[in-house]
Amino acid sequence: MALVSSLKRSLNSSAFGRRSTTYLNSFDSFMNTATLIQRRGAVRGKANFVVNFVPQQEAWVVERMGKFHSILDPGFNILLPFLDRIKYIQVLKELAIEVPQQGAVTSDNVQLQIDGVLYLRVVDPYKASYGVEDPEYAITQLAQTTMRSEVGKINLDTVFKEREQLNINIVESINKAAEPWGLQCMRYEIRDMTMPIKIQEAMQMQVEAERRKRAAILESEGKREAAINIAEGEKRARILASEASMQEKINEAKGKAEAIQINAQAQALSIKLVSESLNKAGGYDAAALSVAEKYVTAFGQIAKETNTIIVPSDLANASGMVAQAMTVYNQLAKKKEPFMLSLKQSDPETKDGGGKLS
Repeated sequence: MALVSSLKRSLNSSAFGRRSTTYLNSFDSFMNTATLIQRRGAVRGKANFVVNFVPQQEAWVVERMGKFHSILDPGFNILLPFLDRIKYIQVLKELAIEVPQQGAVTSDNVQLQIDGVLYLRVVDPYKASYGVEDPEYAITQLAQTTMRSEVGKINLDTVFKEREQLNINIVESINKAAEPWGLQCMRYEIRDMTMPIKIQEAMQMQVEAERRKRAAILESEGKREAAINIAEGEKRARILASEASMQEKINEAKGKAEAIQINAQAQALSIKLVSESLNKAGGYDAAALSVAEKYVTAFGQIAKETNTIIVPSDLANASGMVAQAMTVYNQLAKKKEPFMLSLKQSDPETKDGGGKLS
């Protein structure tokens, strides 16, 4: 463009220069228009230089004598001068189109302001050239109407929860309608969503209430868990205490049983030893003497251990007590002969003459 401006300034001084400037102005206008349309993704018209080089990711639609003739692929192409005309240039790259902000009403009557970005590409250059006058404008309007329709089917909470699904539904609806235009919507993204201030405040209050509710629930669950843990601990402690008490009683009973058994064994052994001692010479006399001694000792122990005193009739006469003890001894001695006779009869050794009692 700077080169064109420089040429115009240098040629303004002559008539030839003025005619050349007119041509340059026309060329400049053509280039500006081509650049503007190129930015939008489609070029409307291009000069036929007979030998043409089509860039990659572009499709040139050629008309011959005003009628569609062919679509030029990227690379080297030759066209007939004057008869062939490059009518449209379709860019096959993916394009991003900004969808202006617009109002939409949800199913629960909440007014939203939504804008987005639409990504599309040309899949059929012929349909894109002859199916619609302005593909970009048409697809933008279609995206807006589809978005309003889809938002009106759901409530406000669903709009936020299923935003991705909403984008998918919009893409599917756009592709169904844009197929005759030779366009394919790759994806649609909702960029910003604006709602009334009162709705925002209500939603904020709802969020705060939900958080307080969750906090109260968590606190109550914590208290419940703590109470359960305390009860379980007390239950376990009581079980352990009862088991310990039971084990203590079992051990105590076993100890008493073993003590009784040991005492019985000791008593049996004592009886056995006494029996063996009585069978020996002088054993019976020793037993009688021991009984008399214990008789005398018993009166002394009674006076020490209790307040009740059993007083013999002749307490003042110590010799009388001794005489009484000896009387007990003599009475036991008188019973010696029948007792010894019974032992002799029950002892097989004495029957055979193997032993002798004195």
